Amino acid sequence: MLCSAWNRTAAGFCLPGTALRRDIAPEFARYLIEFPFGDIYSRPGLDLKSREIATIAALAAMGNARPQLEVHIAAALNVGCSRQEIVEVMMQMAVYAGFPAALNGISAAKDVFRHRDAENDARHEG
Repeated sequence: MLCSAWNRTAAGFCLPGTALRRDIAPEFARYLIEFPFGDIYSRPGLDLKSREIATIAALAAMGNARPQLEVHIAAALNVGCSRQEIVEVMMQMAVYAGFPAALNGISAAKDVFRHRDAENDARHEG
């Protein structure tokens, strides 16, 4: 199964869509996991929290990667980023990527926070 240590630690799950990519582009699915999460995330020099901050900043600045941004916002929370730190990253993006990118990033964060709150509420009710 294509599920790296990052997926289990930071994301808390295997990357969505990996099975689909495995069906139509098996080499792509392997590269999708091996390069970023096997080669880059495992390098010394930055902890996972710092890597997730850099990743959400880059994805927010791109402005066209909302599904990946949401995965990495959730991962950032899983490795110790606070909601305020994530919002601050998005505010910083207004300076360098523009207000639309920052607004879209804040919207993605809001959706991730809402989803996480709903999951926590369901766990406490059950």
